[in-house]
Amino acid sequence: MRSVPGRRRIAAAALALAATAPLLTGCLQEASPHDAVRDFLVGWQSGDHMLAARRTDGDPAEVAKAIGDVRLDLDAASFRFQVTGITSEGDTAEARYRAEVDLGENNPLWVYDGVLPLHLVDGQWKVRWSPSVLHPKLGPGQRLAVEPTSGGRQPILDREDDPLQTNAVLYVAGVTPATVDDPQKVCAELAKVTGFAQDRLFSRVRSAPPKTFVPLVTFGRQKFAELRAELEAIDGIEIDQQEQPVAPAAPKQIVGTVSAVTPETEQQLGGPQRAGDSIGLDGLQKAYQDRLTGATGTKVVTIDLKTGETVTKLAEWPGRANAPVSTTIDSRLQRAAESAVSATRRSALVAVKPATGEILAVSTKGMHQVKDALAGKFPAGSAFSVVAADALLKSGVKTTQKLPCPQSRSVGGARFQLTREASSRTLSFRRSFTEGCVTALAALARRVEASSLVASATAYGIGSEWTLPLSSYSGTMPGMRSDAAKAQAIVGQNVKVSPLAMALVAGAVASGTWHPPVLVTSPAQPLPSDDGETVVRQPDPVRLNADTVKTLRSLMRAGVTSGSAAAAAATTGAPVHGIVSAPVDGRSWFIGWRGEVAVAVLVEGGDPAAVAGAFFRYATAAS
Repeated sequence: MRSVPGRRRIAAAALALAATAPLLTGCLQEASPHDAVRDFLVGWQSGDHMLAARRTDGDPAEVAKAIGDVRLDLDAASFRFQVTGITSEGDTAEARYRAEVDLGENNPLWVYDGVLPLHLVDGQWKVRWSPSVLHPKLGPGQRLAVEPTSGGRQPILDREDDPLQTNAVLYVAGVTPATVDDPQKVCAELAKVTGFAQDRLFSRVRSAPPKTFVPLVTFGRQKFAELRAELEAIDGIEIDQQEQPVAPAAPKQIVGTVSAVTPETEQQLGGPQRAGDSIGLDGLQKAYQDRLTGATGTKVVTIDLKTGETVTKLAEWPGRANAPVSTTIDSRLQRAAESAVSATRRSALVAVKPATGEILAVSTKGMHQVKDALAGKFPAGSAFSVVAADALLKSGVKTTQKLPCPQSRSVGGARFQLTREASSRTLSFRRSFTEGCVTALAALARRVEASSLVASATAYGIGSEWTLPLSSYSGTMPGMRSDAAKAQAIVGQNVKVSPLAMALVAGAVASGTWHPPVLVTSPAQPLPSDDGETVVRQPDPVRLNADTVKTLRSLMRAGVTSGSAAAAAATTGAPVHGIVSAPVDGRSWFIGWRGEVAVAVLVEGGDPAAVAGAFFRYATAAS
């Protein structure tokens, strides 16, 4: 985030003067050329331009104005000087200095070496005045100017490098200084219409080359329509229409929205507007704002006052190049996901690639794609029995073991209730798993250690410290010091997860290895932390026990062919594997996979298996 210009100017100038003035006065004590050099540089640095001007042989008023104009011409935050040497011979002398000019707006310091020729005038040392004392290449009839350059905004791309947004027109209001009679008046009127600070608008105009279009304020379509008449009434204002990739396509909340900078958001960018300035408000547009927009390039040039043409380029900083952001989103699957959830009231669907953890699609209805699908904290319900089964199978439970499936049961004082009628009062572990008989599954709490449940949850990424550029949640396991707590964990009552976490669980069974999630491939992870220094690395993939995974795949295939997830079956393509959870707080899950796509579907008041089945069918039709 760029600094706030007004505050930076005051602080930088004060610090520079406090640091440098003692240095100059401390090392230049003699009544000699040193005194004139000291007063000239201290006056220039501190803004006491008349002090500096009186130490020259020019007209004090004209010289003071010329020195003050340099600050305005550069829109400089501060000047800082260091004397690097003084030589004298008779009644002439020469001082050499190094200048550090803070051009503001996060530009680098402009450092250059200058020369002050001096001579004795009526017994006093004076700087021999000419524009070249301000910069060696500044000639008579010339001034300094700053020319910024911007590359606009780059797109966010799907896995096939197609943009995940469409172009929209931004309207840039600005001026060409050479064609404006009264820039102050124009900026005052523009400030009144837009709310931007007049002095910042004017400083941008004042420091620019006169024949260059200077962008001042950028508007979206709606805001421009509201203000168009007022803007067109300002004599000298020009409107430049620019197309930029700012209108998000699905998944819209993942991609994020973009706004033209307003007076309220200007502080986030710092400084006056530039052509196409825009700010990501949320999603990946916000997370990668600096990459997508880059950093403004800057040139310092000399300008011929008569012609307005550039004479010499004195310095140039290209800025940081902008670049697109590449994601793992599969637009074909994203469209299938959007269609699949469209008939629901409230739902979230996350699809991942089992072999890599890449997020292929995120779609919601009545929920938020980031806050709920990636970062939601929902009870896992009996969908968590996939993870619990991993621990139970390793603890010796057989899939053929007979288990009573009563309508209700108490385990260690915790009560469990069926929400739908079981097919039989006695089921095998396989049938209890595929039908989601929570009363039978909870009874197995005494057959497994809490540490085993935790170990399996960890292997499947629950509670893992992964990192994504957007908020996400890997889940939490409870402390389990009793059979009741273990039973509640087996059926997911006290386990919190996100749809993303459960999609990765399904992907882990499908591939045999749990992978951390990946959403952005360029720039590549790992990502820098909030302090910009520490590197945050993804956890390593976890290879699962092959025999246990083989059994889990068989169980999850049965969940579709003969269990409660039958609605997820697809008529074509690879077979579907999955299970449906018993409802918790009115919400139920489907987790499973078909081919190279694993999904988690969370639905409120509906059948998640039907949503998953629709997703697979739409995906097949679109392929």
